[in-house]
Amino acid sequence: MNNLQLWERYKNYLCECPEIGLMLDISRMNFSDGFLEEMEPRMQKAFQDMAALESGAIANPDEKRMVGHYWLRNPQLAPNPQIAAEIEFTVRAVREFAANVHARMVTAPGEVPFTRLLVVGIGGSALGPQFVADALGESHDRLRPYFFDNTDPDGMDRVLAELAPHLFGTMTVVISKSGGTKETRNGMLEAKRAYGAAGLDFAKYAVAVTGQGSELDRVAVEEGWLARFPMWDWVGGRTSETSAVGLLPAALQGIDIDGLLTGARVCDEITRRTETRKNPAALLALMWHHGTGGRGTKDMVILPYKDRLLLFSRYLQQIVMESLGKEKDLDGNVVNQGIAVYGNKGSTDQHAYVQQLREGVNNFFATFVEVLKDREGKSLMVEPDVTSGDYLSGFLQGTRRALFENGRESITLTIDRLDAGTVGALIALYERAVGLYASLVNINAYHQPGVEAGKKAAGAVLKLQGDILAFLRGNRGKAFTAEEVAGGVGAPEETETVLKVLLHLSANGDHGVAMVRGENIWESGFKTT
Repeated sequence: MNNLQLWERYKNYLCECPEIGLMLDISRMNFSDGFLEEMEPRMQKAFQDMAALESGAIANPDEKRMVGHYWLRNPQLAPNPQIAAEIEFTVRAVREFAANVHARMVTAPGEVPFTRLLVVGIGGSALGPQFVADALGESHDRLRPYFFDNTDPDGMDRVLAELAPHLFGTMTVVISKSGGTKETRNGMLEAKRAYGAAGLDFAKYAVAVTGQGSELDRVAVEEGWLARFPMWDWVGGRTSETSAVGLLPAALQGIDIDGLLTGARVCDEITRRTETRKNPAALLALMWHHGTGGRGTKDMVILPYKDRLLLFSRYLQQIVMESLGKEKDLDGNVVNQGIAVYGNKGSTDQHAYVQQLREGVNNFFATFVEVLKDREGKSLMVEPDVTSGDYLSGFLQGTRRALFENGRESITLTIDRLDAGTVGALIALYERAVGLYASLVNINAYHQPGVEAGKKAAGAVLKLQGDILAFLRGNRGKAFTAEEVAGGVGAPEETETVLKVLLHLSANGDHGVAMVRGENIWESGFKTT
């Protein structure tokens, strides 16, 4: 295909959405001229499925839950007045609380103003807030954000070391729908210990975002935390950024949450269009289907040419992979669906994995994210009539061309500028594309049985650890191999897991387990000291 033919294809398939400052170019995806027409009946069914979802249909039969993240930016769409009122009340409460913190009407003890924000969450309770914080944060943020997004002790220590001089002015927001998520609970307990070690009453610095009546909600009430904000069972974690999960940290940071909500709402309106060619989410879903054969046979590489969008690929990993990575379809057939997502940023990727993208295994399709406005104000001319931003744009166009010339497909998503409105639009765009694609391949995008299976397996390992410690403490001072311990706890089939647990216990001084090194690691002895 020569450049003139590509130009005609570009004009034919470009989707312009000036209401949200967005354009979608699918011309460099090598679908046939008849592909969109062939897929149209399935796409119209996907639109119908989405309309039913938004009207309050039960989208999770196994959990008997509705899926209503679209209502968060337009409460009037909610299926009943009570839900609409709860959404409106919560957004208003978030605005008022953040304004009171900024006005120093809500302070730490001693009327100390809050200047730092520690967000404790995992998965959707961290990825969305982190993405938005990094994309829209400024040097003059009202509260500077930090995150506990894992149960890694060293990771938490690093954050706490940076916060230590400012802990007396640090607010902690703990986010967990059930209140029982172990990683989040652990982070809360680690933060609480740090405040206590500094002589501070954690409750006077803490805010909860959780389900009404949850374990976390009860703790917040009993201890008298600063505030509580709701999470609802009809909002999944990965689609919760426009709920209090994302809005509260963003508002406290000083981000324009009204702009974020407006961008998402307007994008929702655009992506409800049933004219496929004018619906960017529908076109994205169709390109994913074309690019992966509807079976996830290729990876989705996200290449944002903007430093502020570095975390976009991480955010999309959960939205896409947790939603679409399913063993069974809606009819119970084993289909093993999913699309793997990874990404870096341009032009950093020029010096990283673009070499493989162009010349290595052709197992991907790329999505270039282009931001037209480089910065506020004028740029330095690094060469005659050339700015740093011109170079960035040139690298994007050059990489896109180099990939296409070598038979690599790509989508280009262009936004006018990066602000709260366009970030909200990007969030809504991919939420909708995921839902439409799920309908095209006949899977449930809104549950995550694999995640729950992982949690159950982790619980089983921790129970086994308890049995191991009881066995060693009952035979204090005597060393046992992993095989002997596994037999002693009645789990010989779990010897490998027993060895892994023993190695971890002996590497840390928390449980008093020591290792006597054997010639081979599995011959080592373990004992309590």
